[in-house]
Amino acid sequence: MSGSTPFYQKHHRHYDRGYRSKELESAVSQYQSSSSSSYAARRSSSRASASAALSASSGHVVALHERTTPIPCSYTRLSSSYSGLEESRLSPMPKRAKPTYLAMDKENQIIGYVVPIFRGSQEYASGFSDTEEARVKESAGYMARRNLFTSGLEMERTEQTSRKVSMRESAERISLSKRIYENEEHHKRMNKDSLMHAPEFVIKPRSHTVWEKQCVRLHCTVSGWPDPRVVWYKNNVTIDPMAHPGKYKLESSYNVHSLEINRCDFDDTAQYRVSAMNSKGELSSFASIVVKRFKGEVEEALPMPRHGLISEYGITFDTHIVDGFGVSFGREGETMSLGATVIISPNLARYQPEVQWYRDDVLLQPSKWCHMHWSGDKATLTLTHLNKEDEGLYTLRITTKSKYETYSAYVFVRDADAEVEGAPGAPLDVKCQDANKDYVIVTWKQPAVDGGSSILGYFVDRCEVGTTHWSQCNDTPIKFARFPVTGLVEGRSYTFRVRAVNKSGMSRPSRVSEVVAAMDPADRARMRGTSAPWTGQIIVTEEEPAEGVVPGKPKELEVTEATKNYVVLSWKPPGERGHEGIMYYVEKCVSGTDSWQRVNTEIPVKSPRFALFDLAEGKAYSFRVRCCNSAGVGEPSEATEATTVGDKLDIPSAPGRVVPTRNTDTSVVVSWEASRHAKELVGYYIEASIVGSNKFEPCNNKPVKGTRFICHGLATGESYVFRVKALNAAGLSECSQESEAIEVKAAIASPTPPYGISVLECVRDSMVLAWKQPTFIGGADITGYFVDYREVINGVPGTWHEANVKSVSDRAYRVSDLKENRKYQFQVRAANMAGVGIPSLPSGTFVCEEWTIAVPGPPHDLQVTEVRANTLVLLYKPPVYQGRDPVNGFYIDIKEADAEEEAWRGVNEKAILTNYMKIKILKEGETYVFRVRAQNKAGVGKASEPTEPVLAETKPGTTEIVVDVDDDGVISMNFACSNLTPDSKFVWSKNYEEITDDTRITVATSGGKSKATFNMLAEDDIGIYSCAVTHTDGACSSYTLSAEELKKLLELSHDHKFPVIPLKTELAVELQEKGRIRFWLQAEKISANGKIEYVFNDNSLSQGEKYKMNFNKDTGVIEMIMESLLPEDEGTFTFQLQDGKATNQSSLVLIGDVFKGLQKESAFMRKEWHRKQGPHFVEYLSYEVTPECCVILKCKVGNIKKETVALWYKDGREVKGDEKLTFTEGVLKLEIAQISKKDAGVYEIVLKDDRGQDTSTLNLTEQGFRDLMNEVFSNIANSSTALKIQSTDEGIRLYSFVSYYNEALQVTWHHKDSAIAFTDRIKSGVVGEQLWLQITEPTEKDKGKYAIEFHDGKGGLKRTVELSGQAFDDAYAEFQRLKAAAIAERNRARVAGGLPDVVTIQELKALNLTCNISGEPLPEVVWLKNEREIVSDGHYVMKLEAGKYASFTITTVNTADSGKYSILVKNKYGTESADFTLVVTEGKGDLGVTSYLTDADGNVIIGCKSRPTTPTERRKSVTGKKMQKRKDSVILQKPPEEKEGKKKEEKKMEDKTDALPKTTDKKKAAPAVASRVGKQETLQQPTTTADEAKPDDVPTSEKPAEKPQINKGKNDQDE
Repeated sequence: MSGSTPFYQKHHRHYDRGYRSKELESAVSQYQSSSSSSYAARRSSSRASASAALSASSGHVVALHERTTPIPCSYTRLSSSYSGLEESRLSPMPKRAKPTYLAMDKENQIIGYVVPIFRGSQEYASGFSDTEEARVKESAGYMARRNLFTSGLEMERTEQTSRKVSMRESAERISLSKRIYENEEHHKRMNKDSLMHAPEFVIKPRSHTVWEKQCVRLHCTVSGWPDPRVVWYKNNVTIDPMAHPGKYKLESSYNVHSLEINRCDFDDTAQYRVSAMNSKGELSSFASIVVKRFKGEVEEALPMPRHGLISEYGITFDTHIVDGFGVSFGREGETMSLGATVIISPNLARYQPEVQWYRDDVLLQPSKWCHMHWSGDKATLTLTHLNKEDEGLYTLRITTKSKYETYSAYVFVRDADAEVEGAPGAPLDVKCQDANKDYVIVTWKQPAVDGGSSILGYFVDRCEVGTTHWSQCNDTPIKFARFPVTGLVEGRSYTFRVRAVNKSGMSRPSRVSEVVAAMDPADRARMRGTSAPWTGQIIVTEEEPAEGVVPGKPKELEVTEATKNYVVLSWKPPGERGHEGIMYYVEKCVSGTDSWQRVNTEIPVKSPRFALFDLAEGKAYSFRVRCCNSAGVGEPSEATEATTVGDKLDIPSAPGRVVPTRNTDTSVVVSWEASRHAKELVGYYIEASIVGSNKFEPCNNKPVKGTRFICHGLATGESYVFRVKALNAAGLSECSQESEAIEVKAAIASPTPPYGISVLECVRDSMVLAWKQPTFIGGADITGYFVDYREVINGVPGTWHEANVKSVSDRAYRVSDLKENRKYQFQVRAANMAGVGIPSLPSGTFVCEEWTIAVPGPPHDLQVTEVRANTLVLLYKPPVYQGRDPVNGFYIDIKEADAEEEAWRGVNEKAILTNYMKIKILKEGETYVFRVRAQNKAGVGKASEPTEPVLAETKPGTTEIVVDVDDDGVISMNFACSNLTPDSKFVWSKNYEEITDDTRITVATSGGKSKATFNMLAEDDIGIYSCAVTHTDGACSSYTLSAEELKKLLELSHDHKFPVIPLKTELAVELQEKGRIRFWLQAEKISANGKIEYVFNDNSLSQGEKYKMNFNKDTGVIEMIMESLLPEDEGTFTFQLQDGKATNQSSLVLIGDVFKGLQKESAFMRKEWHRKQGPHFVEYLSYEVTPECCVILKCKVGNIKKETVALWYKDGREVKGDEKLTFTEGVLKLEIAQISKKDAGVYEIVLKDDRGQDTSTLNLTEQGFRDLMNEVFSNIANSSTALKIQSTDEGIRLYSFVSYYNEALQVTWHHKDSAIAFTDRIKSGVVGEQLWLQITEPTEKDKGKYAIEFHDGKGGLKRTVELSGQAFDDAYAEFQRLKAAAIAERNRARVAGGLPDVVTIQELKALNLTCNISGEPLPEVVWLKNEREIVSDGHYVMKLEAGKYASFTITTVNTADSGKYSILVKNKYGTESADFTLVVTEGKGDLGVTSYLTDADGNVIIGCKSRPTTPTERRKSVTGKKMQKRKDSVILQKPPEEKEGKKKEEKKMEDKTDALPKTTDKKKAAPAVASRVGKQETLQQPTTTADEAKPDDVPTSEKPAEKPQINKGKNDQDE
């Protein structure tokens, strides 16, 4: 068995198929010549064997009969490998049945596989088992052969021969099969596509039913190439064993795949799916697992913890939680979100870690109170409605396949504002316990806030699920934080809440409890057990007792809870209770008596729990219980011991000593001694109070169970005291003693190690070291550093030795007593008031040898300060090693922090001498590093160590130094910082060296502000002043005091020492109404106590009739008013101001011409004021030119009345007068339309009434008139349109329209910027408002730019057009076309008129019609009847006289002559026709030829002896005037054939018309075809007459086409 290989393993290429047997190969030819009958027998036997094997399988495995004859191991492997292959292609024998290795159950479901073992040679030679061989021997054919041919001995020989042959044949068949298989494998390797096939389940997984805590294993066998990828699913969710370590185990080995589930629980009941997929397809198989549970074994515990973490496929995940949430504060009812960014590397697509949130180490589940979200890189927890239950330590746990990371922060929840002032806070953590059929115990925790007065008790409310009505469960408040609620209805669900009450009122209700159902606990457990999906569960129960049994005694009756308000009893049901349900009666008895009293007489209780109320406090009672059902009431239980009514649970004692400890700048760690002998302790409340306030506030609103708590949210720098209270269900304890006061500030710790140790100088026996300050100084200033060194010999470091016993304050130190050319390592430790920190990492190995280089060593102690968005200041110290010559400058280098070393670049081109530099080339948001190099005469030395990366940004709250000068002229620099810590100090420096000498500057600091005052500012104080605040995040600023700034400050100081009242305006004078003179000035700032003295020529003035003084203290305006100026008022006026010690004055000199001008203007204003007392001109006479070039003379008048008269005059003669004005105030106008030279003159208007008169004159002569006309010309020019080009039959015309043309307007035409000299060929003119330039017969010389210039006496206006290129070509082509069309229009054939539309004539009369024709050359004349040419004969006579008179005569008219007649004239320029219709009537006597009558439609009629009777009818001569419009008249209808012929003829005429040349000149357009007048059909080619009117502003070529006219003979010509 051990030597055989399973069949599924032999298909892999690593299996050795190199077995070869030459003896077997030599038997191939004999094998092919074997008898076919023996093979047929074996085939039938094989089928029987296969069916027998399947029928014999009873479960999982097919049994195999053993044989005693073993064969070699190699035969076993070969047979098991090749016996199942097809042999049809090369084998000459019939195909055998393919053997199967699958095990099946009764439902023919594949449940496993069988590994065949080669146990005997005959079995594989013949393919039979022993049983099958016996059956063959017993067959009829075998018996017949034995009886006919052999005896018993022969039969034995035959059997032996048969066995030998069978073995040989079997060996040959195996050899042949092997060769066939090898050949197929060779071809498969040559062509892999033939090998590839979709997955196939050889063995499918089967379903299982197991008990809880058992293990189950699903397995399957899958074939396919390429090897399929197998994935297991639970309820269509991928199973990840790494996410559930220890729960699932997946294995895959040689196409056999298994899923093992460890310790099954009820949640493992599900449908499982295994999916196999490769490049050829996907296939799935399903199996179910049902997990059964015993009754009473429901586990309430949380799932088992994980047993470690493992990595998958060699990937180790690195998890970092960044941007986490801090300590948070909320209030009840608010919404709060906690979130953190999670960085997982490597970043795998669609990989999601396990995200869990905990509160106080309890895993949170999604609910209506908390929502969880994962966005791919951020985890968020949202608390939708905060309650005090939500307070606690929240922990985010991110679990990957490699490890997990956690992040924690505390969340505090304050009470919501009380609805009633002074009411307590809401209770919290309401829970339901011991729920039964009709009662439940409700518990809660007392609030930390009592509202200022002790809590009297609590009320419990309940609400049935599905309703919104809350009912109160207790009538009186209870102080115990536990209450039994009775009277519940079995089967219904309830929620509960609790309210606290004190003397001020009721608190807000607590958060509602979880839903609880009033039902038997066993029923609840049974219902909880049926939560499995889609399967039932097997419940193992005891056999139910028989019916009709009186229940026995209840068991184990006891008092579970006793308070002064109630007593709770509990017991167990009796063992004998009958088939039906039982109920209970409770009885009580006062201790010392035998009188039992039934408590629940009316309604027995269903639950084995009962709460008794209304018991006398202090009395002792005993209790017992009876069971009852329909069979009767059972015996009472054993009575309880006497129980005294009262609180059994005492309030805990006060906690012990409280000790606060510094933590951070906003928190303090508070620890205390636990309460002694406290029973059922719930937790502690911590309270804090600012020293001196006596007002304690709770630090936590949810009890904590430990004896240590971190109180957050404290004010930095304040001192607090703390106290603690303990609580249990009985209530809160007394407060502990107050702790000692503690100031809130960060705790002090020893500093972290320094770093960056480097060598600044080296001599024979000493080395100077430098290092960088620790990243964390421990909350206190570093007091010094300690340096250690050790010698390194052959790479092995020795022991450490102290270099300095006393600490050094600088970050550089010379280590002495070293040995030359020895190697050393160094370490540095920092110290503060908390102690000495741990040492730094050992430095690199340095050789102690004297430096001899000429250039200086590296600078050291680089510091970055005053960091802003675009600038910072770099400080450094010069190198210790100077080189051969002294250092004479420094160079600063800069690069981005993440840039390569090659990115270093210089900041300064020239070396600087200072030990500091302000760098101004930063970009906001970039991170930089800096280094410094020193130089001497020999060159530039080694660069210093680079600084730490610095982010260029201006931090929030950054302030700058403010320079101030007070009222006494004292100059100071002020700096404020809001981020102070208790240890912060203001350090002032000059040129970045701390100021220690107070002879020139005095520094004073108060709170967060510091002031540096200059004692006596002078040139010695010029420099850069800076102020830095220690123990802050780099709070600092600087101020540069330059020589120019010094001068400004000294001037400002002088102004403050000797103040001057500032003036907004100096003393000024202005004239007011009636010519009053006002002297005034305005002070910028003056108090109400200010005094003013008015001085004139050194004489003080006072208030009187002549001088009126006024001082407005609100606006600072000071004024003095005089009614008039007299000659003696000439001189100097002065206002002198004084306000405290501040003074000022301002003077105004009024002498000479200035005084006289002011005096004259004052007199004029007085006169004007008197003038305006009557009717007067508000605005004097002026003119206005409208856009239409009308001139309007206007003036504005005021103070008029009805009697006021306005008279207009021109050159002394009245032109317009209004005796009465109908308005009280307004504008008077005189309009001059189309102004010309005759309108020049002097215009005057007089305004008068009984109060007086006023006159206004306007001179419009000479220059005044020219200015007016120039404005008119300007309006005309501005109204001109752009120059346009128009082609005519004579040439090209350029034109522009104006809104109005005046004869005096001067216009100049330009060609190529030169004035045009007009000739007979080039002319200009004006038609209406059109100004044109006509170019007759244009040539190439006429191309170019044309302009028309309007002259208005100023700059003038030009309109230009470019007549060249395409514009000229188009215009010239149009000119040629119009010219040709005009010639054709003049010479084309015409019918001038003379033919009527309709002629009605009596039969046998003679008809003669004549019309005029014209055309050059002489047109050809053709007469038509019904569109057919008429030939002159005796009946029709047609003549053409003098070349222009065409006559048509019918000698004797008959009815056959009726029809349509036409005359057609044509020459080479065109064709025209005229039609008339002849209607012949029967003879009615000779009516004469004097006149014809026409009907209403204009038709000529004959035989009418009387006048028309209708109003529409009228008499009309044939040659008289026709109607303007009349309807068609057709007296004689033509046959349809004639109509069709006519239509065809009309179509031909239209075609001819289309072939004729067209023209756009309406005056000369020649009609091509004239249609029938009888139907009023118009010409197809439009024509116009020369008398047609055109708008003046539209060129002829641009006019729209007119409706064509029709020539209608003589009548039309008469019209």
